[in-house]
Amino acid sequence: TAQQPMNNITRVTIQALAAILGGTQSLHTNSMDEALSLPTTHSVQVALRTQQILAHESGVADTVDPLGGAYAVESLTDEIESRAKEYLENIDAIGGALAAVESGYMQREIQESAYRTQKQIERGETIVVGVNAFQADEPTTPERLKVDPSIEQSQRARLKEFRAKRDKDQVEIELQRIASAARGQENLMPLFIEAVDAGATLGEICKCLREIWGEYRSPSIF
Repeated sequence: TAQQPMNNITRVTIQALAAILGGTQSLHTNSMDEALSLPTTHSVQVALRTQQILAHESGVADTVDPLGGAYAVESLTDEIESRAKEYLENIDAIGGALAAVESGYMQREIQESAYRTQKQIERGETIVVGVNAFQADEPTTPERLKVDPSIEQSQRARLKEFRAKRDKDQVEIELQRIASAARGQENLMPLFIEAVDAGATLGEICKCLREIWGEYRSPSIF
């Protein structure tokens, strides 16, 4: 939350612990100030230390499936599985994932869920510490990351120099190969790699694909 952002350290710790207990193979812990701006170096370090403390001090990762057989966990897992299957059946009935996106079904479900959650918070049915309960008398204003505006100009100069030194003809050849393959069913990943090796930028590759496929626009959902 943007309010009382230090509380997010506790939230992220609980979330990370739950992920580990659930057998996650990969874990990212958000920084406490990401609701306000890009994270500061300090907040990133705290998020990293959260993972390291759980991994090396708690012992929680020493046991495989430590919650296996726990009624509350197994019951919740069964409920999640059942409701997920219902969603998959609904999506299949619409015509598959692509049809569900094009019809606005996916977006509508997400927006309605977000709306319900927000209303529950506003009515006090769902407690969010520091937001609708246990608010601070004075607003908390932590240090925020400030990006030096000169970095943009520096990066532009680097990109200009990079483009000037590459083989422009070879880059164009690789981009044309991507465009040609994008019109069919060919695997594009090897072509992406070859284009990058030739010096094509991510922006140029994406521009090439937009010219073939167009650009997705989310439908209006009411």
